[in-house]
Amino acid sequence: MKRRSVMKYAAVAAALSMGLTACGGSGSSDAKESGIVRVTLANHVWTEGIKAAIPEFEKSSGLKVELTQLGEDQLSDQYNVKLNAGSDEIDVMMYRPLQEGKAFAKNGYLADLTSKVSSDSGWDWKDYQEGPVKATTADGKVVGVPIITEREVLYYRKDLLKAAGLEVPKTMDELEAAAKAIKEANPDTAGFVARTGKSAAVTQFSSFLYSFGGDFTDSSGKSTVNSAAAKEAYAYYGGLIRNYGPANVSTDMSWPEAMAIFTQGKAAFYTEADSLYKNATDPAKSKVADTVGFAALPAGPAGSKPYNIPSWGLAVNEASGNQDNAWKFIQWATSKERTLAAQKAGVPGPRASVWADSAGTSTYPKDLAEAIAVSAKNGVGHDRPEVVTVGKAREIVGEPIVASITGADASAAAESAHEAFQKFLDSEKK
Repeated sequence: MKRRSVMKYAAVAAALSMGLTACGGSGSSDAKESGIVRVTLANHVWTEGIKAAIPEFEKSSGLKVELTQLGEDQLSDQYNVKLNAGSDEIDVMMYRPLQEGKAFAKNGYLADLTSKVSSDSGWDWKDYQEGPVKATTADGKVVGVPIITEREVLYYRKDLLKAAGLEVPKTMDELEAAAKAIKEANPDTAGFVARTGKSAAVTQFSSFLYSFGGDFTDSSGKSTVNSAAAKEAYAYYGGLIRNYGPANVSTDMSWPEAMAIFTQGKAAFYTEADSLYKNATDPAKSKVADTVGFAALPAGPAGSKPYNIPSWGLAVNEASGNQDNAWKFIQWATSKERTLAAQKAGVPGPRASVWADSAGTSTYPKDLAEAIAVSAKNGVGHDRPEVVTVGKAREIVGEPIVASITGADASAAAESAHEAFQKFLDSEKK
């Protein structure tokens, strides 16, 4: 098993050893013999639902759960220390498949769950959507189970479309035309808003990239950010914001800033993750809560191809000697029943059966549920480059987004990004 140096994390290790976690440091053999499963989860609404139901699991399984719950930064710090050191003190781990999954799999941190996910027809691995499954699979092996999913959808203002006599855009051409018309009729209102930050925008731009027929890499792992399709996508996304976006728009917006513009009634269209929809529909947060509509991402030349990804998953620590009990917890936490309960609480799940169940969509706006169904069917299983060092890759492929927004040559920026990205990809293979 590959292990990286932990010297740079010495300070974090010291903090952890002083009791940051709640597990008490029992080894795998001790935990297994005493019927304990050590579970590390991130602070999230999904976690709150699972935590409340743990007594149910303990009663039915006869196991005792030792839960560690941490913020995302603390969670990353703990994994950096304990997984790098080959610690067996974690059994079940909540992780981000697209942000750290490739690195974890490469370093041998994630146990192979292939035989486990296929052994229980009642639990039903085939019920999981294709995109999330792909994101939790590495080198042909299942290394995680998706728990929370998201897709990119179109948020729009029903009142502005009605006033302009426009239908909901179904294509990218129609989106641009509608954004232009509304901007011209309402000079103080942006026709379109979205993330603009070099790194932050990459995930949302990805759906435009796929819908124009492109991707970040080809099947052999070579950069394709200078393809004709990619150049068109960069120019289109940046052009929408430059020509029809908010006045004096900054190029460092992530979702909170873009969402604020939309919810304050300053934009007609906004493309964003479906998981954030309550920010737009909650009257306490949104001035336009009563007029917000949702639709599938408009189709580009290659169709409507938004991402459909797992933002979080559950995995088993390869170093754990308690893997059977760890799997029992995951099997329970990701069952159809628990997934339905989580989804009704506002956490979009990865199971097709739950989305097909009226109870699973009962708490969602009807048009949002319909948009999600389309996105789940057509979705792509990644929203950023599939690499080990994700942050650096996002910085590189995000450069042409900013260039296009600011009016620079998107094609030239894509060529520069391609050269830098290919060097980066080559360096990761060394």
